[in-house]
Amino acid sequence: MQTNLKQLFPPEEIHIMVNRLAGEIRRDFPSKNPVLVGALKGAFIFLADLARAVKMPLEVDFIQTASYGKQHTPSSEVAVTRDLTLDIRERHVIIVEGIIDRGTTARAIKKRLEASSPASMSLCALLARDGHAKDVQVDYVGARIGEGFVVGYGMDYHEHYRALPGLYTVAA
Repeated sequence: MQTNLKQLFPPEEIHIMVNRLAGEIRRDFPSKNPVLVGALKGAFIFLADLARAVKMPLEVDFIQTASYGKQHTPSSEVAVTRDLTLDIRERHVIIVEGIIDRGTTARAIKKRLEASSPASMSLCALLARDGHAKDVQVDYVGARIGEGFVVGYGMDYHEHYRALPGLYTVAA
């Protein structure tokens, strides 16, 4: 696949962001054994690094959604294609996303999880787009970014580039 990539963040900067976010979570959830819910597939690497960096008891589960399908731009409809396996009733849940853009996926996941009556629900995103949907409260943000399709560190462009250790924008 021939595509130009422009680096946004090298692995070292991502590591610093992840450790800062882990510290904020430790501070806000002492002795609460939170459940980190990773939004697949884009957040799986971030979630793994975050779970190790938190260094406190926690549990991990995943939810998978689809909004792109075969399109280049996301749809306004989000389908849950894989649901949680853990019971999150009365648990402190932290949804872990790779990027918050328009907020469509985050809204859909929050709505789905609210039906399970968690004790609390927070949203942690490695990246949040400047001017993202204001009705989506992002409690923990690694970095705010401008325009550009982001790949690497678990995020993809048509299933390519997930394994890149840094974060990049794609220039077609």
